[in-house]
Amino acid sequence: MTPPLLTLDSFCVAYPQQANWAVENVSLSLEPGEMLGLVGESGCGKSTLGRSALRLLTGGRRTDGRSLFEGRDVFGLTAQDIRRFRGEAVSLVFQDPMTRLNPLMTIGDHCVETLRAHRSDLSRQAAKEIAIATLKSVSIPASRWEQYPHEFSGGMRQRVAIALALLLNPKLIVADEPTTSLDVTISAQILDLLTQLCRERGMALILISHDLALVGEYCDRIAVMYQGKLVELGSTEQVLYQPQAPYTQSLLQAAHQLQNYEAEGVTEPENHGPPLLRVQDLIKHYTIEQTLLSKLFNRTPPDTIRAVDGISIDLHPGEVLGLVGESGCGKSTFSRALMQIIPPTSGRVEFMGQNLVGLSRSQLQLQRRNFQMIFQDPHACLNPMMTVGRGIADPLIIHGLATASEAKQMVHSMLTRVGLTPADYYHRYPSDLSGGQQQRVAIARALITKPKLVICDEPVSMLDASVQALVLERMLELKNELELTYLFITHDLWVARYLCDRIAVMNNGKIVELEPTEKLFNSPQHPYTKTLLSAAPLLATS
Repeated sequence: MTPPLLTLDSFCVAYPQQANWAVENVSLSLEPGEMLGLVGESGCGKSTLGRSALRLLTGGRRTDGRSLFEGRDVFGLTAQDIRRFRGEAVSLVFQDPMTRLNPLMTIGDHCVETLRAHRSDLSRQAAKEIAIATLKSVSIPASRWEQYPHEFSGGMRQRVAIALALLLNPKLIVADEPTTSLDVTISAQILDLLTQLCRERGMALILISHDLALVGEYCDRIAVMYQGKLVELGSTEQVLYQPQAPYTQSLLQAAHQLQNYEAEGVTEPENHGPPLLRVQDLIKHYTIEQTLLSKLFNRTPPDTIRAVDGISIDLHPGEVLGLVGESGCGKSTFSRALMQIIPPTSGRVEFMGQNLVGLSRSQLQLQRRNFQMIFQDPHACLNPMMTVGRGIADPLIIHGLATASEAKQMVHSMLTRVGLTPADYYHRYPSDLSGGQQQRVAIARALITKPKLVICDEPVSMLDASVQALVLERMLELKNELELTYLFITHDLWVARYLCDRIAVMNNGKIVELEPTEKLFNSPQHPYTKTLLSAAPLLATS
């Protein structure tokens, strides 16, 4: 009798210097070609389970129980066996693609190195042909071969990471939040591709996600984790329609609440007086650098990427304006140009009546406390050498807004607001937190100075449905309490519908549609808007 592809028997994991198990007594099996969804809130242990069971985590973790791959004890493999096991038998798609990508290597070099490390018989040209075909399958054109990771959007970097995982045709792919940074259309394409490859090649998939609708659409079975334990395991239909565990029931309730939210009597907001933010014909173009040989022998001008291509928009005090669009459409570039993190090619950005374009660093510093940003990647704003408490308090000290003792009290209050217990998290470091917990710390840090405008770049993309709904409700409460204005960038249309007064749809560097939220959902006009809405994953109710 053929053994299951993966068998876990009373499997436990503990981190160094921690007495309690992060994963406790998990037992399950996975058949070849099967797709298992692993869901649960941030910090519940789902990523730890998915990686530890296949020896994809290093660094002194303590384990107990058994993990068998095709009947072989994973923890009995030799160092040489493990090297082949990782990549050829099982491959991991990380939540943060930059943990997989070397900033000093081109995308092409990443692919060739991965292939030739396991297949020394391949010539560089043969490896390149395989890699280009694989990249094409995840919508990365061959023209990007010589570019570096920093020249890609977050979503495009994730597609590269997925291509790297597919290169060696492993028997099992562990995909840890693989579409967190992708818009709904590309997310659907990627997961369609992954599941199609699984079925064609007999590959199995463990899809780790907090998105129940996504898991329900693609997986055969669903395993639900809570506080390190497996609380429910069953077929997708059974878990979604007849959940047994109270935690599963609460997750589904929160997901339905967010998805089915529809404001009553919504009309276009009445805006009196000047806008808080006025953007006029903002442009940001990039020129793709040519290699020396290209400059010598190629007479054609270098390619230009029109990341932001003439955007004009007003944002009024107290408004929540959503900005949606596919990965790579220019959303994040637009937000960074507004903040003057990157200089725009041309155009005006008027904030509280002052044009920010061309201001000196000291002049911008005076305005920084009035506009803050919550980044898509919390690593972009959290200092790994600072504790959570000190990192959140840092803006208060920089701007002279509080003494050390006052700052500590304010940080405790803000941590509570974003759902983190101060006693548990104040003295911890970002590396000790899950991705979703880091995201909540980043939100707290952005709001601590009580800014007038907050630019939110995918601020809840890493949170599970229950915590996501909680954070969104608190963001709305804080908006009213602190008189905040939000520019909310997201690829999650249900989140945008829940939170935003108006929604702007962005495609290829331009705003193609801008309407009050319910009008956009009920009667979209632009073909691209209709495509986005039709691709949004929907959690069935029966």
